[in-house]
Amino acid sequence: MAGPKADKTETAEPDRRVVAFLLMPEFSMLAFTAAIEPLRVANELSKCELYRWVVLSTDAAAVTSSNGLQIAPHGGLDFLESCWAAVVCGGRNSHLKPQPKLGAWLRRLRFRGAKVGAISDGTYMLAQAGLLDGYACTIHWNCIAGFAETYPDIEVTDSLYRIDRDRFTCSGGTASMDLMLKLIELDHGRDLARSVGENFMHVDIRESQTNQRTPPNARYDLANAKLVAILELMENNLEEPLPIAGIGELVGVSTRHMERLFAAYFKSTPSRYYLELRLRRAKHLLTSSRLSVTEIGLACGFTSMSHFAKCYRVSYGVSPRLARRALHA
Repeated sequence: MAGPKADKTETAEPDRRVVAFLLMPEFSMLAFTAAIEPLRVANELSKCELYRWVVLSTDAAAVTSSNGLQIAPHGGLDFLESCWAAVVCGGRNSHLKPQPKLGAWLRRLRFRGAKVGAISDGTYMLAQAGLLDGYACTIHWNCIAGFAETYPDIEVTDSLYRIDRDRFTCSGGTASMDLMLKLIELDHGRDLARSVGENFMHVDIRESQTNQRTPPNARYDLANAKLVAILELMENNLEEPLPIAGIGELVGVSTRHMERLFAAYFKSTPSRYYLELRLRRAKHLLTSSRLSVTEIGLACGFTSMSHFAKCYRVSYGVSPRLARRALHA
């Protein structure tokens, strides 16, 4: 194990800044290492042990990451009694199964003064434990729609990371490093945080409000401002789709001109492109949420379930219900 092993008596000392990383099955190795490495370098640069870390799994067994590599943890949920911060490193679809022991563990640590946080879809575990009620959070952009449907009363954003009092959440990937650098900055000052970032050629700490995804103009290398505005309207209105003619009126272009733009840039029509956006969201919700097929159809702008099933079958060769059934087979 790469990190220093903490014994049970020392981990309770608040000045040691012990960070407990809980790995869920199929966790992202990139997001995990991007979170832990800044702590190591902060210690090296400061020439003292500012942080210690332990790596845990729910059952103390080795955890396989999404790339197939395994990490042997220091222990299970009973390994330590308290810590400075506990971070759930979410795994692919691990949130689909109830985690009552994990929720109790997080609430117990929080009661003893720990900050609680999550990386990628680990945000789901915090929400399941009731630890995000009244807090703002973020999650990987692929999970935002499903999370918002499952927890409509929790404020979720598409920012890289979010620190809200003693809760912190992160979208994953390289954003884990931005989160940890920001926590180091809040803890020990901007100079140390910048120096740590420079060790990873990460010279600018991105701010929390930075959007996770590139805007349509950069994503598709578009210079046409009208088309960019159309795409943004479509992406932001999937649950209640706007009429194509209405989108044209809002942007100031005719339906005929819109059709020419989509034919030239996407070899599609505006209505077909819009439908594919909604179906892609539906496909993701089927595999990443516990919403019913009916709820997913409504969340993607389909008021008729038969129409939803027909469109989904044409695009993916299987009905939404069979797609969901195959996932849980």
